[in-house]
Amino acid sequence: MLIKAATYEDVCAAFEWDIPQQFNMGVDVCDKHADITPDKPALIVADPEVEDVTFTFRQLKILSNQLANLLAAKGLGAGDRVGIFLSQSVEAAISHVAAWKMGAISIPLFTLFGEDALAFRLQNSGAKVLITDIDQLHKLEAIHDQLPDLETILVVGAGKDGAAFYDFWTAMTLARGEFTHIDTSSEDPAFICYTSGTTGNPKGALHAHRTMFGHLSGMEMFHDFLPQDGDLMWTPADWAWIGGLMNCLMCSWHHGITNLAYRAKKYDPEEALKLMSKYGVRNTFMPPTALNLMRQVKDIPNYRTNLRTIAVAGEPMGVELLDWGRENFGLTFNEYYGQTECNLVVANCQDIMDVKPGHMGRAAPGHIVEVIDDDGNVLPPGTEGEMAVKTPDPVLMLHYWNNQEATDAKIVNGWWRMGDAAVKDEDGYFRFVGRADDVITSAGYRVGPGEIEDCLTKHPAVSLAAAIGVPDPVRTENIKVFIKLADGLNGSPELEEDIRSFVKTRLSPHEYPRMIEFVSELPMTATGKIRRKDLRDAELEKMGSES
Repeated sequence: MLIKAATYEDVCAAFEWDIPQQFNMGVDVCDKHADITPDKPALIVADPEVEDVTFTFRQLKILSNQLANLLAAKGLGAGDRVGIFLSQSVEAAISHVAAWKMGAISIPLFTLFGEDALAFRLQNSGAKVLITDIDQLHKLEAIHDQLPDLETILVVGAGKDGAAFYDFWTAMTLARGEFTHIDTSSEDPAFICYTSGTTGNPKGALHAHRTMFGHLSGMEMFHDFLPQDGDLMWTPADWAWIGGLMNCLMCSWHHGITNLAYRAKKYDPEEALKLMSKYGVRNTFMPPTALNLMRQVKDIPNYRTNLRTIAVAGEPMGVELLDWGRENFGLTFNEYYGQTECNLVVANCQDIMDVKPGHMGRAAPGHIVEVIDDDGNVLPPGTEGEMAVKTPDPVLMLHYWNNQEATDAKIVNGWWRMGDAAVKDEDGYFRFVGRADDVITSAGYRVGPGEIEDCLTKHPAVSLAAAIGVPDPVRTENIKVFIKLADGLNGSPELEEDIRSFVKTRLSPHEYPRMIEFVSELPMTATGKIRRKDLRDAELEKMGSES
């Protein structure tokens, strides 16, 4: 996609979109390589408890064909939705590829989701098939009667069929390894990624097959003109998020780059260093929280990693982290910026431009990015406003699933509003100022307060709740909730712990509140909405007076 040149301006001048009318991501990331370099390793699956398994592109083509045939036999067709409730694994990878080949719509789902979070996404999408593993099966059994559209459940590691599910690999052995893919249009839907919403439940961002092209210029940019000889990709980010799925796995597979699949139950920076050294990882994406935790590890050079590029996103990167990376890895971290709905539109590339501390980078080639006012007018350099991307753009989602009203609300005067406040300088670099919405950024995850608040109000002790992000030096923000209890109840340490456990179980461990404050009233607008900004301002003032 990108033609390497001496300067950022030269790279942009030489760039133009070349998106075919007919395009299928499943064929692009798998079958085209199986036909040209069939024996090249595509995926190394690492597991500390069993021997590593390496899959070639030819093997992935056959496996994804088998799965496509299996899904078709179970009644899945073009446009139907299939949930993929798996961590980094060959099963997760081929599930997406198979769905795309058959014109179905895949839905990546985070394995730490609890029953409520999972049920909402499956209900909202109308998923017809779910692919998961034996460790997650209990969550499905608890909510199965709430999912009338869900007809088939495939379970990895079950060993045998159950009353309401099929064993994944047993069923796969009965399927043929040849499959004729659907000749999808580049505008046909390919997958739904659920966002972190600020009010109510998350929204499903429906992406087309063309999103592959939309991602490539930014991804190639922040990996210093990937692909290069010897490149090998790994990220601790789960493939359930667009950052792990597209920015790493699928975009690198577009170029035929080998990926490492390894997802620890909990991120361990020393383990990550050993892993990257052992497998010769050359390219990685890590949120600043993961790198900040890695800063606590002594003698980084002694781990003998051989990284060529480290991409950083999800939360702002400060000058200290940038300097630490240069000192310990001999690399300049390339920060980038995007969102679930409109990803990878701003990036750094230390090969062709200075990396300014505190700045997310410049517009990736092909994307028109500006800072606008509330009416959609482009603001002059140095003026704070809202990040926005000119429409149409190949990386922009088609629309929110079953929510055209919310889609329309994000577009003004031909600009897609990103929901983040920023400043663009005279050189075209963007500096993140803060969120225009209420999304919390914690340990690299974007967490919507609305989903947390909705979950909390289901707790029998909670009458009303508000969630905000509180600054934290390691995690960027911690989740704090303010709770008005039901009449007659008083707060206690025991109740706090019960509420934390409630959110962990029903939503996800990355969404539970580390801080809880019981209050008699919450600040409200005249129309009955909670004023989260008032809570944040009061918290910042309190922290300032204590420092």
